[in-house]
Amino acid sequence: MGGQKGIALFYQFLSKKTDVTLISTRNNENPVELNAEFLPVLTNSKYRYINPFLFFTIFETIKKRKSTHLLLEHPYLGWLGILTKVFCNIKLVIHSHNIESLRFKSTGKWWWKVLWFYEKLIHRKADVNFFITQEDRQYAIEKFHLKEHQCHTITYGFDLSAPPTNEEKIKAKSQLQQQFNFADDTTILLFNGTLDYKPNQDALDIIINKINPILLQQKQFKYSIIICGKNLPSHYNNLIDIQSKNIIYAGFVDDIGLYFKGSDIFINPVTDGGGIKTKLVEALGYDLFCVSTKNGAIGVPANICNNKLQIIEDNNFEAFANSIITSNPQQFHIKDDFFNHFYWQKITDKATEIINN
Repeated sequence: MGGQKGIALFYQFLSKKTDVTLISTRNNENPVELNAEFLPVLTNSKYRYINPFLFFTIFETIKKRKSTHLLLEHPYLGWLGILTKVFCNIKLVIHSHNIESLRFKSTGKWWWKVLWFYEKLIHRKADVNFFITQEDRQYAIEKFHLKEHQCHTITYGFDLSAPPTNEEKIKAKSQLQQQFNFADDTTILLFNGTLDYKPNQDALDIIINKINPILLQQKQFKYSIIICGKNLPSHYNNLIDIQSKNIIYAGFVDDIGLYFKGSDIFINPVTDGGGIKTKLVEALGYDLFCVSTKNGAIGVPANICNNKLQIIEDNNFEAFANSIITSNPQQFHIKDDFFNHFYWQKITDKATEIINN
């Protein structure tokens, strides 16, 4: 999932700047690229979030390594962070990937308000708060009553410092054309995501039931939509049967980079869920023209995308489809402004400076 990939890459690049020890669950593996000490000592059980004995594991690790900061991904283990801050005299940093309570509210969870008050408490007790979008940061300052100087935007990133070359894109498109038997004049549309996640399921329903029927009416527009992602729920089994309607389910692919490089347009009709949509950042980083809903583009400033991002109001699917049809994907290219904002090294340089100060 995008959030998991974001955590892995954040620490891969952060560990180039400062000493890092990662305490993780036992089902994780140490990436080869990671220049950090890796301790997979947490159980895989969901009850680890309420296990009081974790404190002693964290305490011993901090004392042994003389650590100065404890950085928690998400606020769920915030109670543990508060205890550690008090007894280890350490700075507590909360790295928020969404306003989690609002994300669960958007997916219909009745208990979201309980999480909201807990989330507020944890962020107020932290010395430093990292938020993934400026919108989340501003919300937390206003609603959680946080101090501005303790809140920073540390966004999701892209792991390459420049887009692929034109030659790489041509080669990738040729591979997709051969693999799926596309004609040369076929416009390749792409959507990807973990498909048992409700916001992605909703987006898939929108593609199938709202956007594709409009595209099918435009007989002169030759296109095919590729859907990539794992955990497709069983009630989508008919997705295989509608390939005649220009939709192809490719499943969980070995190299999503090939699809980002070889497609013409990335479509992102996500209308719910919180935080930044990591798939959109990656698509733009691969210099892919993107059409997104307003919700789907949260956290991605259009002014740094050099006209590669077309933002459509949520639920205006007629305009969404028309934008796909009338776009000229190769007219513009992503530029340095995007990578100055979204390249992981730039992001972790900023995070390191904040922590050091």
